[in-house]
Amino acid sequence: MKQQKACSSVGVASARIVALAEPPPCGHAPVYDLTDMAASSRAAMKSFLRRCGHCWSVTKALPSEKAVLQLNHVIPARWVSSGAVFLQKNLAAAGPEKFTLEFIKKQIEEFNIGQRHLANIMGEDPESFTQEDIDRSIEYLFPSGLFDKRARPVMKHPDLIFPKQRAVQWDQDGRPFHFLFYTGKQSYYSLMHDILGKVLSVERYQDRMRSKDLFTQESKPMSMSGGRWLSKEELEEVLVEPMSDHDHARFLQLMDRLLSLPYCSLEEEFIWRYRKQLAVQSTKELAQPLQLDQEGVAFSSAQGRRKTARATVQVRDISSGTILINGVNYLRYFTSLQDRQELMFPLQFVGRLGRHAVEGTVSGGGHSAQAGALRLAISRALLSFVSESERESMRQAGLLTSDPRIKERKKPGQAGARKKFTWNKR
Repeated sequence: MKQQKACSSVGVASARIVALAEPPPCGHAPVYDLTDMAASSRAAMKSFLRRCGHCWSVTKALPSEKAVLQLNHVIPARWVSSGAVFLQKNLAAAGPEKFTLEFIKKQIEEFNIGQRHLANIMGEDPESFTQEDIDRSIEYLFPSGLFDKRARPVMKHPDLIFPKQRAVQWDQDGRPFHFLFYTGKQSYYSLMHDILGKVLSVERYQDRMRSKDLFTQESKPMSMSGGRWLSKEELEEVLVEPMSDHDHARFLQLMDRLLSLPYCSLEEEFIWRYRKQLAVQSTKELAQPLQLDQEGVAFSSAQGRRKTARATVQVRDISSGTILINGVNYLRYFTSLQDRQELMFPLQFVGRLGRHAVEGTVSGGGHSAQAGALRLAISRALLSFVSESERESMRQAGLLTSDPRIKERKKPGQAGARKKFTWNKR
């Protein structure tokens, strides 16, 4: 009870780490030899900490003698929070990572040296070694099965790797020009303000049209086909500052709100500024016009390929039904029933078995690849004999699409393309 009263009288100082020159109020000795304490048992240490848990003495043991340095003044101290949240860096306020001109210049010199070394490894001329040659060499020397392109090894010019730098954004007095400078994402928030301004402008126009009884929901809609919104990485390049996935989602949400307005076509130019035009593939298959041979028989020619096999086919409008491959009947050329069925499938699909004479030449690849190349060539040649609806049916059935699959290459350090060597512990 006496010890508790003495320790409680310390007050605020009991929560601090202090060094005392005189005995503390609890009555225990102010200094201890740390060498003797290290030699004591664990139970004695626990008992000491329980008895003197409210006051501490900071001492320093001398190895040559059993004496300690007693401090003649009290050093107040306080606990400082050092959690993970306290140590985190404010990335938004820091802005994009800065790279000096000297750093970029050094990186360009190293890139040029590496480009020459890579050209010498591949046995090509370093002076005419382009970026396409570099990408092809990297893909050959470091094959990767990773799907994400950012995880694959690359070697590009430093101007394409390091982010662009903005011009000076403050005046001579150190004041920023932009009122959103201290947000850390001034370009992003400026864009969001502009989009919201466009939305409000279109809504005001719609209100004026309603007041004049001229508003209609059947206004000219915008055609968004053949385009997509800019991705997060593409928008970062436009704004020249980093952004999170949440920020990009908010951008898309606000742009969709603008696009949902009936009179959004008023801001068509602004909307397409943040959309990327895609190459639209025509779904309409073009058929070659029929030709006539010396005997006046209509025929059509086409080519096809599969893996390393290349095929050329002539389909004649003769009801003989003969099919010759490299001058040999297809029954003798293809011994596998599966290859024969693949060859005959286009004629069977359009219902023209026995109504045409087919002559084809094929080279390269194996029997399966040759059958696939002939199938594609026959399908393309039949487009000149069928109607438009039948062409669409053939396209949907996949007869007019080449098969891009090829044999996957063997990887260095592996037994095959995917197979690994057996691992032995010893």
